[in-house]
Amino acid sequence: MPLFEGTHEQYYGAQEFATTSAQASGGADAGEYVLTFPANQTLLNNLATMPESAGEIRVDTIVSGTTTIGVDFTFNPTTYTVTLASPVAVGSVVTVRIINPQYGNYQFISLQTIINNFMISYVGSNKIIPKVRKADVAFHAQRAIQELSYDTFKSSKSMEIEVTPSLRVALPHDYVNYIKVCYIDDDGIERILYPARKTGNPISYAQDSNGDLLFQADSSLLYLSDSTQWTRYQGANEDESGLNDPKRSDDDFESVQGRRFGLEPEHAQFNGIFYIDEHRGYINLSSSMSGKILVLKYISDGLGTDDEMIVHKFAEEAMYKCIAYAIASTHTSVAPTYIPLLKRERFVAIRNAKLRLSNLKIEELAQVMRGKSKFIKH
Repeated sequence: MPLFEGTHEQYYGAQEFATTSAQASGGADAGEYVLTFPANQTLLNNLATMPESAGEIRVDTIVSGTTTIGVDFTFNPTTYTVTLASPVAVGSVVTVRIINPQYGNYQFISLQTIINNFMISYVGSNKIIPKVRKADVAFHAQRAIQELSYDTFKSSKSMEIEVTPSLRVALPHDYVNYIKVCYIDDDGIERILYPARKTGNPISYAQDSNGDLLFQADSSLLYLSDSTQWTRYQGANEDESGLNDPKRSDDDFESVQGRRFGLEPEHAQFNGIFYIDEHRGYINLSSSMSGKILVLKYISDGLGTDDEMIVHKFAEEAMYKCIAYAIASTHTSVAPTYIPLLKRERFVAIRNAKLRLSNLKIEELAQVMRGKSKFIKH
């Protein structure tokens, strides 16, 4: 079943009202508009689709040619009546739109639907799995989403945030590993940041003047917020030993002759550096990043929230095969002869999912191949 649970009118359009004299200011039904979206009807099932709260809809008005987006209103979910806080004149157009966060979700299938389908198709008498608890299926389904998110699904996400003077940004709640860290320049171009590989931010123990460790009131160790190593590095030049500073004269390099030639490429730039402190859950940034817009592209495991537990339909079969093999390899009720077969089927299904999700297009491949024939100047 698709994730969308509404009518075509709700998905694509809106409901418009031409204000009558009764609905205009001073009328018997001043500011009241009754929604007539078909209730309890959907494309493929019979779930209620009318809005249940004011947060699910937005009201716009056109009064004397002036459009106002998002006017104040109240909503009665029993009678489906929208009442404007300030009634408009006769002939004004009032548009009610359902705020639909599910655009494009037809390409996905929910985790709960996968679990239900698996119980129907794979579990029961005269089937591969004679008996299994639904809780076991749910566990292995979530594990399958996690594993497939790393290498098969397009589970990369991104976060944009302004860097404060603290030069520290909290990692997202569903962060697993980073893909790319960059900042956005004035033209909207991504400028890649590179990791600080020769420093770190280890746990720093607080000590007194004699070097003895300090403790908190509950007798646990007292830690410093940042280590001396990271504090010194953050206050120093962003590139190693300042060798990349264009303000240096040639005489400054007499003592480091040959070192610029062997400079690491990641330090031969002025975009900045970062260090991900996974223990504390922060991204530490160099001083030049203050006030800039940071973009973090990262990998998640697909289990951050209930809404994220969805699977692309290209990988639906791979999910079933992963669940089936995981249960068969851990349950004594499954005949051992089935386990090698399910393992092979899982491998084939995952490979097919990777090919489908790679999204290769003939036209795009042709452009890449044509680009290989360009003359490269030295």
